[in-house]
Amino acid sequence: MSLYARRVTLPAITPIVLQKRVIKVYSEDDTSRALEVASDITARDVCQLLILKNHYIDDHSWTLFEYLPRTGLERIIEDHELVIEVQSNWGMEEENRLYFRKKYAKYEFFKHPMNFFPEHMVSFSSETSGVIGHTQILQMFLSSSTYPEIHGYLYAKEHGKKSWKKWYFLLRRSGLYFSTKGTSKEPRHLQFFSEFSSSDIYMSLAGKKMSGTPANYGFCFKPNKAGGTRDLKHLCADDEQSRTCWMTAIRLLKYGMQLYQNYMQPYQGRSGCSSLTISPMRSISENSLVAMDFSGHRSRVIENPAEALSVAVEEGLAWRKKGCLRLNTHGSPTTSQSATSSVAIHRTQLWFHHKISRDEAQRLILQQGLVDGVFLVRDSQSNPKTFVLSMSHGLKIKHFQIVPLEDDGKLFYTLDDGHTRFTDLIQLVEFYQLNKGVLPCKLKHYC
Repeated sequence: MSLYARRVTLPAITPIVLQKRVIKVYSEDDTSRALEVASDITARDVCQLLILKNHYIDDHSWTLFEYLPRTGLERIIEDHELVIEVQSNWGMEEENRLYFRKKYAKYEFFKHPMNFFPEHMVSFSSETSGVIGHTQILQMFLSSSTYPEIHGYLYAKEHGKKSWKKWYFLLRRSGLYFSTKGTSKEPRHLQFFSEFSSSDIYMSLAGKKMSGTPANYGFCFKPNKAGGTRDLKHLCADDEQSRTCWMTAIRLLKYGMQLYQNYMQPYQGRSGCSSLTISPMRSISENSLVAMDFSGHRSRVIENPAEALSVAVEEGLAWRKKGCLRLNTHGSPTTSQSATSSVAIHRTQLWFHHKISRDEAQRLILQQGLVDGVFLVRDSQSNPKTFVLSMSHGLKIKHFQIVPLEDDGKLFYTLDDGHTRFTDLIQLVEFYQLNKGVLPCKLKHYC
């Protein structure tokens, strides 16, 4: 018996070669780093790469931004977006940039939705019955069958004109509409303004003076394709809470479940992480500071705020004495030397921003995200001898004056007219990171 084998010629397999390009990513101090990346690299991949290269701590708040300097617009590049695709939409003459920095508010609406969707701006379809909680609102945004309706007044820039007009807007799954007759929601009174499947939502950083907006709470729609300023659709809210609500709702409707998957990715593999009721891991800054007592055989956490303050003051005074002894070569520390050392020591801290204006402080905090407890300390412009603690709470930025007090030849700092005193600003900040005190919340994340 003879066997015959048939020769089969298989088609040649062409390997897929991913295109590589060099991108430049800027930090907050405007220094840049060039990276060679493949065409399939995502924003999250770039963030992880930069975290490793810079030896940063990954607390899931590092974010890639797209900044358009000509128009003063900026947006979060979502974690799943392809970076090369984003850059491909830039015009040849545009000087757009990628920025890498923290944004604590990126997914904050999944943790605290009640801060992002005020009741007077949210309504539901007639099929929905009963009391709707904030978690249910998020689930509706992520669902394809139901949706909450966002509504309220916004200023819109009239096409081809410099003037702005106030209209009643409604955000639905099909797009953004405005009513031509008061607050009427009848179909014959609704006019289409913009869809968001092929557009991106940007926040205006230019401010009221530069952009000509009625207030400092501007945002706009920009088509994904490269285009001029004529294609932008500008809007402006009356306050930050309203702008945040609109922009958050648009992000949720545009990306849906993908946004939730982006949020969940760092927590995958942890138990109990399968629903919106997840209690995410606390940030690095929240876990890094706790009052401890090491005086006994065993260490213990000091829960009582009054005891924590007493220990902090006692340790601060001891630290000050040691610092004075090191500074004074003659071995006799003086009050003036002690005061000088306590004043100067805070200048080395990352949360201290020296002589910046109130507006600049607000801009920095807004960049990091209006999450409760984001803060910085700066010199006061109105009173050269005092300092100001600027912080965010309830989607608002608040400012507290830190006043120096002299008592029995010793210099102290206080936020509450001398009821609670600190020997230096470092001690003050560390105390309010542990205790709310007179502040609306604890200090959590520094700028």
